[in-house]
Amino acid sequence: MTATDRSIELIKAAAQAAADKLAHDIIAYDVSDVLSITDAFLLASAPNDRQVKSIVDEIEEHLLKELGAKPVRREGDRDARWVLLDYVDIVVHVQHSEERVYYALERLWKDCPEIELPADAVATRGKGEEHSRAQAAEADFGGVDGELS
Repeated sequence: MTATDRSIELIKAAAQAAADKLAHDIIAYDVSDVLSITDAFLLASAPNDRQVKSIVDEIEEHLLKELGAKPVRREGDRDARWVLLDYVDIVVHVQHSEERVYYALERLWKDCPEIELPADAVATRGKGEEHSRAQAAEADFGGVDGELS
């Protein structure tokens, strides 16, 4: 069994919406062969809580406006460290970068087929690591003004 055309359509639209809000490391898996509760997972991350919320809001708004899809459940809003949008056919996980590394959901689903995503979403791969390196370098050099700490 593979993900339905509707699931693929939702995943691609959600991935594009996440990319539009500068999400990092967007990836999707067809989990239909191993789970009976959903067809696909979309994973995305952001370096701060505010951006996580922004990405989630954009995905929800985009899927409603473009495809008439509303999530049946939205969890994790309060802390915005890991927000889950459940559309039944797909589940979207938007995680703070630290949670993304800690929980490493990719390890759980690495044997499932990846779903092809729009070019904008694919271009986000590795952005989380780049952002972390840039923050570390900034901290090493005393912040924005360039003074050594």
